[in-house]
Amino acid sequence: MSGADDRALERLGYAQQLERGMSGFSNFALSFSIISVLTGAITLFGHGLTWGGPLEMTLGWPVVALGTVPVALSLAELSSAFPTAGALYHWSALLGGKRLGWFTAWLNVVGQFAITAGIDYGLCELLAPALGLPKDRALVLGLYAVVLLSHGALNHLGVQLVARLNTVSAWYHVVGVVVLAVALVAFAPHQSAAFLLETGAAPQGLAWLGFLVGMLQGAWTFTGYDASAHAVEETKDPALNAPRGIVLSVVSSAVAGWVLLLAVTWAVPSLEGAKAADNAFLFVLHRSLGRVGDVLVWLVLGAMWFCGLASVTSNSRMLYAFARDGGVPFSAALQRVSPRFKSPSVAVWVSVGMALLVAVWADAYSAMVALSTVALYGSYALPIAAGARARDEGRWTVRGPWHLGRWSKALNAVAVLWLCALMVLMVVPPNELAGVTLVGVLVALVVGWQVVGARFRGPPVSLEAFQRPVP
Repeated sequence: MSGADDRALERLGYAQQLERGMSGFSNFALSFSIISVLTGAITLFGHGLTWGGPLEMTLGWPVVALGTVPVALSLAELSSAFPTAGALYHWSALLGGKRLGWFTAWLNVVGQFAITAGIDYGLCELLAPALGLPKDRALVLGLYAVVLLSHGALNHLGVQLVARLNTVSAWYHVVGVVVLAVALVAFAPHQSAAFLLETGAAPQGLAWLGFLVGMLQGAWTFTGYDASAHAVEETKDPALNAPRGIVLSVVSSAVAGWVLLLAVTWAVPSLEGAKAADNAFLFVLHRSLGRVGDVLVWLVLGAMWFCGLASVTSNSRMLYAFARDGGVPFSAALQRVSPRFKSPSVAVWVSVGMALLVAVWADAYSAMVALSTVALYGSYALPIAAGARARDEGRWTVRGPWHLGRWSKALNAVAVLWLCALMVLMVVPPNELAGVTLVGVLVALVVGWQVVGARFRGPPVSLEAFQRPVP
């Protein structure tokens, strides 16, 4: 099958340089690990509880999950048709022109730098108190740099090692959710069922506003599943395995996350105490399960470490693919592949370095996660919209083996509307720093396009050439 996969890549204008060593399950595990319900749902548990109350967990999570499914289905269809590591960027460039591809790529790159920062910085904010250390910003940044170093080193060593670790990560997450949920349901004191419907911090009569702000918890968690598409050049039979990885990672995370959140929320000993705590999740575990809860924190920390590892994998592949087409400064260096490990080694370390800079810039954790959410959602919406338009105009006629058939148009429309709504929601107070930063990024991209982007050559093969019958 690898011969056929390599020939399919050649039709898109690229030679096989990375090692094609990921199975379908490893591809799924990569996205499942980045979504990581033991990361996003936990580190932002206090945010969701404060703004949306217990109702955020009961209803907000499934609402976000249902809204994410059309997005995942739409991206899966694109990944099957155009299986290249550039993924979102490449789809936008083929279907909407090189300018749209350039903007999509930079939004995705910025979003991925920010999401890696959010994951690993969130890990270190929990790790410091777990080690008995003060939650001092300089100390947290030091731990953060060490964690990033570990993720960079392992990604440098090649996809075979990362694939094995992602497989371990997938099962680790499943076991972790089961252990936490069972411990909380079986041994923790519980609130009444009515508690799960209480609202949050918004003024009387505006509970819906707090509920919407609290949706950042689910919105940030359901990001990163495009990783399955970024890893297609390292995945066997990618036209089928990548779309399956995208969709299955979202669906399985939706179920696992809801079970976990309901179990944790049901065990909240005091709503006001949880809101006032440095970390609401740690407060619940400690107060509800005592020493056992303190031990279980380490289970969550391990999951977060796996999540950050997978995020660097996805980030570096996107950067490598964009550099391969000359889209970033120092492209000649960034597209280099380690001759020994067959990994995009320079892109790996640049991804790690930029994630470090994001955390130095934003000392507000919510600003990191809001920025990553908005930027990534923008990079999801653009290729979906471009694909729908190209189909309507009759320019995109050859689909991959995994597609949505007659449901494409409706699902694409729902996906784009959902993404646009959440992008607006993620930049309103208290996340206005993310909005200001995003405006700055967009202005910089407009200027950048005028100065250097216009010379960007785009993908080597056009949509029309790719769709010509193979002689």
